[in-house]
Amino acid sequence: MSVEVDLLLQEAKESIEAAQNYRSELQQRLNGLNQARKQVRGSSGQARETLRRHFTELQAAAGRLLTERLNALLAEVDTIEADSVKPLDDCQSLIEHGVGQADELLREGEAALRCGLGEKEDKLGSFTKKAMHIQLDSLPEVPALVDVPCVSAQLDDSVLGLLRERVSRHGSVSSHPPAQIDELQERPGSILVRWCKVDEDFAAADYRLQYRRSGSGGSQYEDAYIGRDCEFLVLHLDPHTDYLFRVCARGEGRTEWSPWSIPQTGYTTLTPHEWCPGTEGYILSSRRNIALRNDSSQSRCPALYSNAPTYFCGQTLTFKITAAGPTDRRDSLGVCVDSKGAESLQRDQAVCISTNGAVFVNGKEMTNQLPAVTVGSAVTFDMEVVNLFPISNNNTPSEGGHFKLRVTIGSGNREVVFDWLVDQAVDCLYFGCSFVGCGWKVLVF
Repeated sequence: MSVEVDLLLQEAKESIEAAQNYRSELQQRLNGLNQARKQVRGSSGQARETLRRHFTELQAAAGRLLTERLNALLAEVDTIEADSVKPLDDCQSLIEHGVGQADELLREGEAALRCGLGEKEDKLGSFTKKAMHIQLDSLPEVPALVDVPCVSAQLDDSVLGLLRERVSRHGSVSSHPPAQIDELQERPGSILVRWCKVDEDFAAADYRLQYRRSGSGGSQYEDAYIGRDCEFLVLHLDPHTDYLFRVCARGEGRTEWSPWSIPQTGYTTLTPHEWCPGTEGYILSSRRNIALRNDSSQSRCPALYSNAPTYFCGQTLTFKITAAGPTDRRDSLGVCVDSKGAESLQRDQAVCISTNGAVFVNGKEMTNQLPAVTVGSAVTFDMEVVNLFPISNNNTPSEGGHFKLRVTIGSGNREVVFDWLVDQAVDCLYFGCSFVGCGWKVLVF
C-alpha cells in the first residue's frame, strides 16, 4: 500500500473511533435525559398524590370538626329547651288541674240551685264549703315572655373569610428543594456530609439530615442531625456499604420542613477507628470506639492504643471527651509510630496533648499551649507528609536521617502547627490515650 492509503486508513480508523465515542457520549446524554424526565414525571406524580391525599384528609377532618361543632350546639339548644319547658309544663298541669276543679264546682253549684227546697240547704252548704277549700281567689303565676328563654344562634360570618385566607395560603409547590447535598467525604467508619442552600430567597433557620442503607427495602431514613450547621459527620457506618443521604430545611418562623433534597449515595472504604481491647484499666464500648478509664493508680498512667495503625496522613483524627476525671500532667491524647509504650504518650516517636493543654513532641514539651481538655472538648490531629526521603537535622538529605510530617493539633478555637521528625517512613500511624485518674471517657473518629 502507498503512504496515502495508509494515511487514509489511519484517518478512517480515527474517524470511526471518534464516531463511536461521539455516539457513546450522546447515548450517555440520552440516558441522563431519560433519568431527568423520569425524575420530573415521578416527582410530579408523587406531588399530585401527596396533595390529593392531604386535602382529602383535610376535607374529612374539617367535615368531622364541623359536624362535631354542629352537634355540640344542637345539644346546647336541646338542653336550654328542656330546662325551660319543664317549669312551663308544670305550670300548665297546675292550671289544667284548677280548671278541672272549677268545672266540677260549677256543676255542683248549678245542681244545688236546681234541687228542691228540702235538699237545697244541704247542697248549698256542701257547695260553699268546697268552694272555700278550693281557694277560688288563688291563681298560679304565669311567667312573662321576657322572663322565659328565646333561643337564638349567633354565627360569626368572618370565619369563612379567615378560612378562605388560610386555605389560600395552605401548602405550596416547589420545583427545587432549598438545600442539596454538596459533598460526601469518606472517613474511617463514617462519612462527612456537606450541604448548601441553593435557594437564595429561602431563609433557613435549621437543617435536617437523614440517612439509610441503600438497597434495603425495609430500611427507613433516620435522623442524623438537626441544626444550623451545613456539615455533619455521620458515625457508625459499615465500610463498603452504600448509604443514601438527604437534607431539608426549615424556614425562619416556620414549623414545617421543606421538601427533601435528591438523595445522594455515599460509602466509606476506610476501616473505623477502634481501641485495642484487653488493656488493663480501660473499658470499651461494643464498637470499640469509646474508651472509659475505670480505675485509678496514682503511680501509673497506662496507655491505651488503637487496635491497628488506622490513621493515615491527610485525614483528620478527632478525640471527643464525653466525660472527664481528675487531671494529671502525665495524661495524654495523641498519635504515635508504634504501640509499644506501656504508659504515657509523652515519649519518643509520639505527639500528644495533655489534659492541661500542654503539647509534647517526641517527649519534649513545646512552648505553645492549647486550652485545657474537659467535657465536650474535641481534640483534632491533622498530618501531611513534608518529605518522602530521610533528612538530617539541618534539613539536608541523609542516609540515617529522619522523615518529616507537618502536624496540626486543634483544641477549642486554637491550634498549633509544627514539624514532627520520625525515624522511619510511615503511611499509617497508631493513636492512643493515657490517664492517671478514672472517669475519663473518649470517643475517637
